[in-house]
Amino acid sequence: MAWSLKGSYIETCSCDLICPCNATFDHGATYDYCRVVLVFSIKDGAIDGTDVSGLHVAAIADTPKVMTDGNWKLGVFVDDRASDDQMNKLVGVFGGQMGGPMAGLAPLVGEMLGVERAPFEVVDDGVHHSVKIGDAIDFEIEDIVPFGIETGEPVRLQGMFHPVGSNLTIAEARRSKIDAFGISYEGKTGLSTSEFSWAA
Repeated sequence: MAWSLKGSYIETCSCDLICPCNATFDHGATYDYCRVVLVFSIKDGAIDGTDVSGLHVAAIADTPKVMTDGNWKLGVFVDDRASDDQMNKLVGVFGGQMGGPMAGLAPLVGEMLGVERAPFEVVDDGVHHSVKIGDAIDFEIEDIVPFGIETGEPVRLQGMFHPVGSNLTIAEARRSKIDAFGISYEGKTGLSTSEFSWAA
């Protein structure tokens, strides 16, 4: 099966600014766990001939302090506008069963908490990004623009091992209400990118 996806990405996690797990998965999180919401907005994409452009997918995870220890708990939200075929194929890609970047994370998942349809509201407005997924997830992050940078260019991490890519913008959570699949936390930090590109 062949597929390709292009879009934008937003996340927020429970670590303090800046999340140590983003430096490397085998570095311990700020606390005794890392809880994270990963939100993908697909601008253009097809999976095995099925168009999935314009849809959203989110994963919420609860991991040990050291992510590479495995035994992650994972839940997935799929845009409620997706047909059954679109939903099944999106879950295949984002669950790692169809190869691509998420396949590298699949062995770390110890418990799948479920898949739910939900309405998504995702807004990217310059350095401000907000996400609302049903009544379960509602957060806003703001990209960090360093003091003295008159261009307004936000700070980025380069050389990361992250499913979305190796160059992401560092952000701080401005508000956060997250309670889904039995996972609840206050988002404190975040990452964003205006463009990711996957294919398998």
